[in-house]
Amino acid sequence: MTTTVAYADIAGLAGTDLGWSDWLEVTQSRVDLFADATDDHQWIHVDPERAKDGPFGGPIAHGYLSLSLTVKFWTELLEVTGVTTKVNYGLDKVRFVSPVKVGARVRMNAVVAEVTEVRGGYQLAVDQTIEVDGGDKPAVVARGLYRFSA
Repeated sequence: MTTTVAYADIAGLAGTDLGWSDWLEVTQSRVDLFADATDDHQWIHVDPERAKDGPFGGPIAHGYLSLSLTVKFWTELLEVTGVTTKVNYGLDKVRFVSPVKVGARVRMNAVVAEVTEVRGGYQLAVDQTIEVDGGDKPAVVARGLYRFSA
């Protein structure tokens, strides 16, 4: 569910749990496209037959593919109205806690940890957790930085 706030109210978001995004299935096609985009064709990602005998019993998504899904999930969780610019400013910390097997469903929780006034707007530090459906540990834990200007 998307939380919608006006730019004027963004400073009050600190501590807000934005909830969970929708589930997304990580398909072999998505993994293959990511491999093509990054030139990372390691067999553990793109060779399902060989990966069956690998350490995870099948192919897994690239860690950076799992991390890149934060962009999609973030846009599902927060909409700020009255802004001229929205920028993914970077990351403070990232951990790839557990692999995402091809065919698994993932989703993200986001908690606004801090809101800081910066030149021209606000920066949100957001604690993001990507979980795997049925998993006992998250796939990715990251603190994302997002900037909004009016």
